[in-house]
Amino acid sequence: MRGGKAARSALLRWGVLAVAIGAWQLATRTHTSVYFPPPSEIARHTHNLWFSGPPTHAFLTPEATENILPSLARMTTGFALAAAAGITLGTALGRSHRAYALCNPALQFARAIPPPALVPVFVVIFDFGTQMQLASIVFSAVWPVLINTAEGARNTDPLRIDVAAVLRLTTAQRLWLLFLPSALPRIFAGLRLSLSLSLILMVFSELLPGTANGIGFTLTDAQSRSDLLTVWAALVLLGALGYVLNTGLLAVEKRLLGKGRPA
Repeated sequence: MRGGKAARSALLRWGVLAVAIGAWQLATRTHTSVYFPPPSEIARHTHNLWFSGPPTHAFLTPEATENILPSLARMTTGFALAAAAGITLGTALGRSHRAYALCNPALQFARAIPPPALVPVFVVIFDFGTQMQLASIVFSAVWPVLINTAEGARNTDPLRIDVAAVLRLTTAQRLWLLFLPSALPRIFAGLRLSLSLSLILMVFSELLPGTANGIGFTLTDAQSRSDLLTVWAALVLLGALGYVLNTGLLAVEKRLLGKGRPA
């Protein structure tokens, strides 16, 4: 029963996407425009550009290994650092109402700063390159995780905290058995936001001078050469990567939290 319902839901979602792509294809065939190529041409170009390599290289072309893999490495590294820092600091702040009240204005101030405004600062500190790119990703992606983790830890049931005190649980045991499980739904809510920000900031960091590879670099290079098919191929690739990564994170969330405890 559940399997049939899930299959119908998936079929409906993919059906809507198929209808949208079909409408796009029909519109581009009816009204020819160099700025909006047909989806069939974009798909063909995407395959030839990145996924027509030999099976021994997972069908990746040299263009893909030189641009997609470095971008994914930057994004995953920045996301992992932001997640680790956000969960650690958020749990520490959430355990103390006084510490959270004292730090909250500074947190809200820092998270409100647009990432592009910090580029000159990061350039002075790190210069152009991988360190500057990672710094821009981590600084902006850490806030959703940190604040959601702190809020989740603050909402730990006081009765459980009292029981832990009676049982004389250690600090590590309280973190592992009380605060982290209580904050886990909010942590995953922050991780989903942070993942989206990491992908966006990965592209933004690769648009800056001093970058020699990456999807963002491919995007700007294609734009400078008026290669619109490559521009659209990069946009489609970014959308697909975002969907796949978010689906994977949702699967982990469902596995840890269960279907009955949505974030």
